[in-house]
Amino acid sequence: MPHYIFLVKFTDEGIRNIKSIAADAKEGFKEVEEFGGKLKDVYCLFGEYDAILIAELPSDEAAASLALSPDPKGNLWYRSETMKAFTLEEFTDNVSKLP
Repeated sequence: MPHYIFLVKFTDEGIRNIKSIAADAKEGFKEVEEFGGKLKDVYCLFGEYDAILIAELPSDEAAASLALSPDPKGNLWYRSETMKAFTLEEFTDNVSKLP
C-alpha cells in the first residue's frame, strides 16, 4: 500500500484549542482506517511544521480525501501538506527501470 506523509501546521483556532487537540487527534486518527488505511507514526515537531503523520493509504484519492477532511467534530485545527513517499525498495525498483 502506498505511503503518504502529512506535514501539519496548526491554524489559529488550533493554537487557541491546543489542549483539546491531543484528545481529538486520537479520534481523528481512526479516520485513516475509514479511508482504508493504516496510521504508521505521528510526531509532534517544533520548527516550520507542528506535526508529521505517516500513513499507508490505498490510493492518491484516499490520501487527498483524508487531507481535505475536517476532524470528526468538524473543526479545522490544522492545514496540511501531503506528499507521497516511496520506500527505499520501491525507489530502487523505479530507478532500475530507467533507460
